[in-house]
Amino acid sequence: MQLTHRSQGLVALVIVLAILGVTFARPVLLAGGVLIGAWILGAQTQFLATLTRLTEGLVVRQWPERSSLRHGEQTNVRIAVRQEVAVPLSLNIEAGVPTAAVPNRPVTLELEPHEREATHTVSVSWPVTGRHQFEDATVTATDGLFVETVTTGQLPTVTVEPRGPRHIHVGEGGDRFAIASGEHRTGRLGAGLEPAELREYVPGETVSRIDWKATARLAKPYVREYEAESHRRTLFVVDHRSALSMGPPDETKLDYLRDVALAVASSAHQLSDPLGLITVGDRGVTERGSVSASADRYPLIRRRLLELEPTAPGDGPLIQQTRSTRRRTQAWLGRSTTPTDRHQLLGEPSEGDSAFVASLEPFYTAQQRYREPIEEQPLYRALRRELAAETGQLWVVIFTDDSNLEELYEAVTAARSQGHDVLVALTPTVLFEPSGVDQVEHVYDRYHAFEEDRRTFARMHRVTALEVAPRDRLSAVLARGRTKRASQ
Repeated sequence: MQLTHRSQGLVALVIVLAILGVTFARPVLLAGGVLIGAWILGAQTQFLATLTRLTEGLVVRQWPERSSLRHGEQTNVRIAVRQEVAVPLSLNIEAGVPTAAVPNRPVTLELEPHEREATHTVSVSWPVTGRHQFEDATVTATDGLFVETVTTGQLPTVTVEPRGPRHIHVGEGGDRFAIASGEHRTGRLGAGLEPAELREYVPGETVSRIDWKATARLAKPYVREYEAESHRRTLFVVDHRSALSMGPPDETKLDYLRDVALAVASSAHQLSDPLGLITVGDRGVTERGSVSASADRYPLIRRRLLELEPTAPGDGPLIQQTRSTRRRTQAWLGRSTTPTDRHQLLGEPSEGDSAFVASLEPFYTAQQRYREPIEEQPLYRALRRELAAETGQLWVVIFTDDSNLEELYEAVTAARSQGHDVLVALTPTVLFEPSGVDQVEHVYDRYHAFEEDRRTFARMHRVTALEVAPRDRLSAVLARGRTKRASQ
């Protein structure tokens, strides 16, 4: 509790009267000082009693109209106060708006003595991404002589996400596709909710397993088996190398992949799927977290995904998707190549070799030339290392683009070879280039080539390959493709 300027003047007057009364031996002055001092103490006691009644019946609410929004957006923040019993105090209430928020005017309201309620709304912008929690509202009460400040109110939170794409297509060849997570059928019998089969009761089994309806119908004891369900252990592998920076501001390849990854992570969290995360930059792994069902893992993964930015090119080898590497990719994916492509890929046999050696040597030589750079690629190396450390079956979800299909093929193959299911979320470079949609016919041909690559991955056993792209650009390209086919 503090004194106002008025009460400070009265206290000063009491002190002066007391000094003068003692100095000049004037009891009247001394008595006057005592009376004023007693009145101040009485006012203080009454103020404290009124303040107690106020805090017992005071309700302060502060809340934003939206709890989730994009970077730089605005939302209204409302503060409301209500007191059960009107008190003779003036109140000033200031909302506990987070420091990172910028209101267009102070988020405060005032109540005159004996007023019971008031509401005030202010527009607030949010220039900083992250999760922001409100602080306690500050209530300043005064009766003109004394001032006291108390804190109260709700503590809502606002999540500010980076600006990013709003119209995302996830699918196959222009058709949308839903990515599932959560409880999944295992093909085994056990505890679950999905009926699988009905069989006769075996003596020695617990009676609680008997299906009494089937037993009454068939006149023999029967047991109902259910298909076992399990939570899918999910490992995210997120590529944020420099190639993922292509695209307009807030609509880069990484922005699109990030939004899809956040959606899949949220679904997995709601269904209690254990989550793990690997993020890969140009120089190698930037974040590694093994698959875990820990309750605090999802917020950490979500925050890390929101913070991801494309890295700068590193010193290590980086295979670009040039014409020659696309030919090699087509060969290793089993796609047809021209005789010239195969000749350049495999080379010529050495003189003096036997026909058998001459036939096989180019293959092994080419394979060796192919394997060495792949082993050094960050995404492939990171996934191999993580899979070696994990036990049990995983759902491996790879978020990347089509700039290095050779490395991606080997990474997918490594996961499949260990019995894991794989989902590849792939962004087509052609739809993110600056002049991409201006030359629609040329873009369609390149998108068609991308779609062939995606289908090649999708045909692999235990692999699902989906495209992640801007919906409007993809629709324009596909419409041009339909027009082109109709005119032929």
